[in-house]
Amino acid sequence: MLICLPPSEGKTPAPDGGAPVDLRALAAPQLAPQREAVLDALATVSARPDATKVLKVGATLAKEVTRNTALRTAPAAPATDVYTGVLYAAAGLGDLTGPAAALCADSVRIFSGLWGVVAPQDRIPAYRLSMGVDLPGVGRLATAWRPHLADALTGRAAGDVVVDCRSAAYLAAWKPTTTGPDAADWVTVRVVRDVDGQRTVVSHNAKHTRGVLTGHLLRRAGAPPSSAEALLDAARELDGQVIGTEIGTGLSYRMVEATLGDAAGRARSGPRTLELVIA
Repeated sequence: MLICLPPSEGKTPAPDGGAPVDLRALAAPQLAPQREAVLDALATVSARPDATKVLKVGATLAKEVTRNTALRTAPAAPATDVYTGVLYAAAGLGDLTGPAAALCADSVRIFSGLWGVVAPQDRIPAYRLSMGVDLPGVGRLATAWRPHLADALTGRAAGDVVVDCRSAAYLAAWKPTTTGPDAADWVTVRVVRDVDGQRTVVSHNAKHTRGVLTGHLLRRAGAPPSSAEALLDAARELDGQVIGTEIGTGLSYRMVEATLGDAAGRARSGPRTLELVIA
């Protein structure tokens, strides 16, 4: 099982006094030269007067952009402490112990416009850079990272199930192959709400539900799923469970169904879809 997660948009800075990032100690150390290049380009851009515009963030985030200029010496913390958005709060990766923590370290990879990909316990500083940015000196990040991530991840995914919880920008940086000797069973996770028989795509609750699924896959008893069908069986263990609370109303919602769809056309050359229905 390989679980692919996006980073959280907001990031929590590490406590003062911590050691800085060691690029070669991160997962996939072969990515270190590309990490160096992106880190240097980001520092240069972040010192420019138009940095917020180039990095596609609002003026209220100027302080976070300025922090990008000193990432080599900034204190670092485990990625599970830095990424603190909705998905990560629901998954509770930092609370895992024993076999679940070991499975998390082996099976979870977090995609990043700056680092390419990191493991949950990799120590990184808080930063501001989206994979959708066209970074001067590097180019479009998804395109720039693509060959490097293919070298780092395609072999790891081969013959296994890839549980893909990423958004489109991060998906563009690496797509598992579904044919040939390195084929993986690639499954994207889609969350919809059922209201009076009508199903609509949701946003905030989708992130939360993907986090719940991630935490469940790591904590459940038994072997981790290694195929799309086994993933479906594991997801169905959540059927009927209350998995969240609606912001604003305080009403709870539960998962009512999980289904597995085939790849859309293209003769299985793309991902299958695990659809989680909440109500």
